[in-house]
Amino acid sequence: MADRGDIDRVREASDIVELVAEVTQVKKSGRSYMAVCPFHQEKTPSMSIDRGRGLYHCFGCGEGGDVFNFVQETQGVGFGDALEVLAARSGITLVRDPAENRQRGRRAAAVDALRRAVETYHQRLRKSSEAGPARAYLRARGYDADLIAQWRIGFAGLDWDTLTKALKAAGISDQGMIDAGLVRRGRHGLHDVFRGRLLFPIHDLRGDPVGFGGRRLEEVSREQTNNPDAKYVNSADSVVYHKAQVLYGLDRARKAIGGEGRAVVVEGYTDVIAMHQAGIETAVATCGTALGDGHFDLLRRFTDQVVLAFDSDEAGERAVLRGDELETPFRLDLDLRVATMPDGLDPADLVQSDRDDELRKSVEDARPLLEHRIQHEVARHDLSGPEGRARALHAAAAQVRRIGDDITRGEYARFVARVVGVDLATAERAIRGRSRPSAERSGFEAKPVDRAQGELLRLALANPPGLELKPDDFTDPRLRAAHQAVMSELQTRPPGTPVDVARVDAEPEVIELLRSLAMDSRPLPDWRDMKRLVTGRRLDAEIDELEERLAELEPGSEPHSDVLRRLIALQQRKRGAGE
Repeated sequence: MADRGDIDRVREASDIVELVAEVTQVKKSGRSYMAVCPFHQEKTPSMSIDRGRGLYHCFGCGEGGDVFNFVQETQGVGFGDALEVLAARSGITLVRDPAENRQRGRRAAAVDALRRAVETYHQRLRKSSEAGPARAYLRARGYDADLIAQWRIGFAGLDWDTLTKALKAAGISDQGMIDAGLVRRGRHGLHDVFRGRLLFPIHDLRGDPVGFGGRRLEEVSREQTNNPDAKYVNSADSVVYHKAQVLYGLDRARKAIGGEGRAVVVEGYTDVIAMHQAGIETAVATCGTALGDGHFDLLRRFTDQVVLAFDSDEAGERAVLRGDELETPFRLDLDLRVATMPDGLDPADLVQSDRDDELRKSVEDARPLLEHRIQHEVARHDLSGPEGRARALHAAAAQVRRIGDDITRGEYARFVARVVGVDLATAERAIRGRSRPSAERSGFEAKPVDRAQGELLRLALANPPGLELKPDDFTDPRLRAAHQAVMSELQTRPPGTPVDVARVDAEPEVIELLRSLAMDSRPLPDWRDMKRLVTGRRLDAEIDELEERLAELEPGSEPHSDVLRRLIALQQRKRGAGE
């Protein structure tokens, strides 16, 4: 857990304008700055930057936050890493507790062991006689010395302790090697995890090596290869490596992904390298595990479009269709598409056959994942008869039914009707058949907030002397939640000192609303005028409600008299508020 004082010192020492200017165009506009938003495609600057508050907010796409948010979003790191990056820029030494220091020490030792292992394996591939079959395999795949060096490809020795001895000689501790997942302890001491395999180093987003993917070579004796029946053997999860949260090549591809607004996911290490050779530098791959929501969460830091370019064989098709338990394919925050590989070849085969243009075209022509899934389901049935069409319709409807957005679900209903060969009403009935109740809405729909109440909350953020607000001043539930979120800040700040939105602890929707109000550059109205307007409108609504109730009651009855007294009191309050 980061020290609160450190966080505040780093925030105050970091210039948000300088940070934004490093990745996009920034121009001064009055007292604030405007920038071309790096988070969506635009030509006219719509991102406002407030140097004094240390905040940015894009009025085009809604992205915004403080210096930590900006580093997290542009560099694809978590809060802790963003804090370290900004602290290093500002020359601030962070306070850490002993337990955290020990954990960081273990990680540093493991990364050091892995870094040395990368070079040891790479040099063995280049110079060792026993790596001859590995070099021959790579030459046959079109890998020259520059490409091998660029990706630091290596070879694990055939003996059981080749790497162990090399790392010991370099001063790496036994625990460092074990934590790195490079060696294991057996009956006869430490032994290498990888033997007789071609090795592809795996790096995290910071560029640190965290593991390896090892490919079996047919020319190497089975007795000299660990797990001889497995074509690929990957590092196990360790102190530094968690395969469900790592993508091979993302450290290299992240900049291109952000620039193009698209990531391409392939099946293997050689496919990633082939894609990059073909000029598709947005390619990444999972590391010996199925593509999961953790990988999508990683990718959505950089883009909202992901193309799955898996092999067109049976295994590749299963990989595309796998994951009905995943949440991501049915969410609208990520555009998932499928690229169909020509002639059933994988990307590496296409590049080796000089078919780069076809590979690039297949990525450009990728179609939505749900469309691909629906067509796959329909293709399994005979549409020539009513029974086959009915089965195909129900299978396709089950896919569409999981979409939460009404508009998107309606568009896919039309698509299903077209590919199955039924009318739209029939497709819609099938989709409604077992539909689940829609999720409860958050209250932060896209409709505009009440303008007068929004101005009142904007005034509250400026914290002028004399302004006192109550929850009842906000009938709009979004504004009421936002006001409640800043109450503690208002109570601790002297009048005239604006609320620091970056310190407010609230849901993301609330923070976005507060940030957009705080960074609105329009002049603030007089708070007394806005208070009278909002109070008068609230009283009008209450008076109208009581008048409707009064008309339904019998004159002279006790309920009628009670409502009448309350109505007169409200009318007097309204006159007093107007004065």
